Amino acid sequence: MTVGVLLITHEGIGSALIAAATRLLRQLPLKTEAFEVPWDGDADTLLPAASAALRRVDDGDGALLLTDLYGATPSNLASKLARIGTPVRRVSALNLPMLLRVMNYADLELDELPAIAAAGARNGVIQDDA
Repeated sequence: MTVGVLLITHEGIGSALIAAATRLLRQLPLKTEAFEVPWDGDADTLLPAASAALRRVDDGDGALLLTDLYGATPSNLASKLARIGTPVRRVSALNLPMLLRVMNYADLELDELPAIAAAGARNGVIQDDA
């Protein structure tokens, strides 16, 4: 079994990142899904649908929840999901380098993936003065 990946983002972000990663890698090695939160969405109202998305990506080893903006509704929803019993780890500030890095370390355990995700995000930021 492997860890699942659930992107919990504002509308249009998660699906676009999955499409880009799939285009670059041809096939994602981890079961991955985007759950996109409407701009006026309420975390409590969305919790049942987000929980269903979590169950779809989790094959028993838990899931890595990647959110776009810490403290916003998607992040708050991920926090609520973390309390329902499925083993999860959360990382915010999702970007394409983060997602690609996670996919390139698909064999790691859930507890190891947050550091990999964060490193991918940080290392993907390059200040290019050329």
